Amino acid sequence: MASLAVNIEEQLHEPSVEEISAASSAARALSRLESSSPNVSFVAHTADGETTEFEPISLPMGIFRLFVNMLVEMGNGNAVAVVPVNAELTTQQAADLLNVSRPHLIKLLNEGELKFRKVGTHRKLHAKEVLNYRAKTAHERAESLRKMVALDQELGLYDDEQVGTKD
Repeated sequence: MASLAVNIEEQLHEPSVEEISAASSAARALSRLESSSPNVSFVAHTADGETTEFEPISLPMGIFRLFVNMLVEMGNGNAVAVVPVNAELTTQQAADLLNVSRPHLIKLLNEGELKFRKVGTHRKLHAKEVLNYRAKTAHERAESLRKMVALDQELGLYDDEQVGTKD
């Protein structure tokens, strides 16, 4: 299977204030449609008052959940890009996705933390590899934090009182 080169900058959509508000409202409304059904169907109407109805739209629940997640992210003011998992990323794109510097990413590549291939002098990474690495490190951070909290509680260092409150 050939890899797809993707330009995240062209795909990236930074939401406007109006889009943030609309996405937030839509995410809240659509998240109530969660069900055990394998599909979700709905009818779209135009917002300009036209009464023309479109044919009902039916989506598998997995695609619907991704759509709601995209709306949640946009509702939080985050830029969103759709990147196929088989896409190839440049080292800068991968570093941006991981929220690390490019030199740090190169160090990770040299240490064998992430797989890549060379095209001439350039390194290319599969988006799936980068996303799996991001998930792995997020899990490791959460597990380390859980262990630190448990140790603090065990040593009696954990304080339930809120800092900065007046009696």
